[in-house]
Amino acid sequence: MNLNVEILARLQFAFTIAFHYIFPPLSIGLGVVLVVMEGFYLRTGDAVYHRMARFWTKIFGLTFAIGVASGIVMEFEFGTNWATYSRYVGDVFGSALAAEGIFAFFLESGFLAILLFGWNKVGRGMHFFATLMVCLGAHFSAVWIVVANSWQQTPAGYHIVGEGLKARAEITDFWAMVFNPSSMDRLTHTLLGAWQAGAFLVVSVSAWYLLKKRHEDIARRSMKIGLVVAALASVLQLVTGHDSAVGVAKNQPAKLAAMEAHYDSSGPADMYLFGLPDKEGRHVAYDMKIPVRGMLGWLVHGDAGEPVRGLDSFAPEDRPPVLPTFLFFHVMVAVGMATIGLSVLGLWAWWRGTLFTQQWLLGLMVLSVLGPQIANQAGWFAAEVGRQPWIVYGLLRTSDALSKAVTANQVLASLILFGLVYALLFVLFLYLLNEKIQHGPEEPAPASAGDILTAGRNHRA
Repeated sequence: MNLNVEILARLQFAFTIAFHYIFPPLSIGLGVVLVVMEGFYLRTGDAVYHRMARFWTKIFGLTFAIGVASGIVMEFEFGTNWATYSRYVGDVFGSALAAEGIFAFFLESGFLAILLFGWNKVGRGMHFFATLMVCLGAHFSAVWIVVANSWQQTPAGYHIVGEGLKARAEITDFWAMVFNPSSMDRLTHTLLGAWQAGAFLVVSVSAWYLLKKRHEDIARRSMKIGLVVAALASVLQLVTGHDSAVGVAKNQPAKLAAMEAHYDSSGPADMYLFGLPDKEGRHVAYDMKIPVRGMLGWLVHGDAGEPVRGLDSFAPEDRPPVLPTFLFFHVMVAVGMATIGLSVLGLWAWWRGTLFTQQWLLGLMVLSVLGPQIANQAGWFAAEVGRQPWIVYGLLRTSDALSKAVTANQVLASLILFGLVYALLFVLFLYLLNEKIQHGPEEPAPASAGDILTAGRNHRA
């Protein structure tokens, strides 16, 4: 069998980053929810919020630990499989990752121990501050990772030094690199997806408790907090998604054309709500296609009659793979709209007073945890596959970024080993998560006779 080292190296990195990307969004989203829950406890002194925050802190700790463990591998892959790429972007990535370490990782890890183990050792105010700092650190971490990746999509603030295999990008303007044309749109879109992931996990577990009639007081309050965060993030995703698409049309027109399987640059551009590109990638085929005439032009230019640049205007070797880009993009949009519908439906049922009594709705809420994960993964793949054949858009092709010494058999062997290790890690995560959910929040200790007498004397006093 003739193995292609480029395909295997891309498959390995896609697998490792897809697995890793399950956990950071959960940590970021749970961090936001924890700040809200502990804020209620700090304000009201209600022990229910205290128990609630302690329970979700344990879940946060689990996702944080697995996220750190699963992310280490990618750093080594840059050196083993993508040495040419690492040399080319080392100045840019080195700056962004150094900033992440200084502004994000140290902040997050510095307060993590207080968040996890400081409940009975520091005051309520100090513990809330630690929770806030860990949440902020997780967001800062996302900032610098997204900035580094966005530079690959829309390079800015650099110049090229050297030629041929010795060529590399050097930063000439750090802030132009940070605020490159796509970074802010992609950052807000990514963070809101993370908020959804954490919020819908809270909604899912709360709905399960309500169906099982366990920990109902905590489940009701957790459900309300999770629904508000989920609905806010889901609706705002429409805004950030539109802004991001407009930016893609301007800075990466081939990617947008692939997302909609759009070829003709001369006439009004349709948007397809449903369908599949044909085998030649020339049309959105089959009788099941549902086009909206001129919608793509209206979304991009504000004019349904305005043409949008199509794939016909690009050389075949500069076009992204149409079928996977189209499918990943439409899965992301479809699931995103479903999360909006479900969260708004939940808020409406809450307003009507039926949220906790409708079994079918609670059943949907239990499954809702999968929605943001599917949308986040599909969106990430649409962005990365749609950037091909470039690893740094317009500057360095993916085929030119490989290490020169690595062989296909070496990459295949490491891919198999990573698959086994990650499978074990995922099983461990599911086992521990299930154990924590089955155990549930800590129940309040029953009052002893001495406590009752003491309370009575205090009351009479």
